[in-house]
Amino acid sequence: MTTTPLVGVIIGSVSDLENIAPAVEMLEEFGIPHEKNIISAHRTPDEMVAYAKSAEARGLMVIIAAAGGAAHVPGMVAAMTLVPVLGVPLPATALNGVDALLSIVQMPAGIPVGTLAIGKSGATNAGILAAEIVGLAYPEVRERIRAWREKRSEAVRQAKFP
Repeated sequence: MTTTPLVGVIIGSVSDLENIAPAVEMLEEFGIPHEKNIISAHRTPDEMVAYAKSAEARGLMVIIAAAGGAAHVPGMVAAMTLVPVLGVPLPATALNGVDALLSIVQMPAGIPVGTLAIGKSGATNAGILAAEIVGLAYPEVRERIRAWREKRSEAVRQAKFP
């Protein structure tokens, strides 16, 4: 396995850290090299463009892009790269992430963003899905995911109803 980042995790604001943490935890659980950046579609658009356009050349296999409110980062990044983008809507406004969900999921035909659930559960699944994508090229990652799933299944089998 390489030490070069294979997954990029981007958020628009430091206030998003708590909600995206489960994605990073999953990548770490599976031993996947990743990078983390704060990139705003509205406050740092030039950096967002540069990040997206350089992703493939830098070896990223997938990008997890989390955003709240208007949630432009996932779609704009997807429009500028062929690297798959997983969008995680965040509950950053009074609409509790529904606005972000609708923004991310309603991409025009031809610019797909794989959209996950709002908040921490979506971030967890984004981390797992990113690992599965990486696992297509790295069988050792796929085996770690297989073992992780089996451990979770076994925990359910061993659980006792109180």
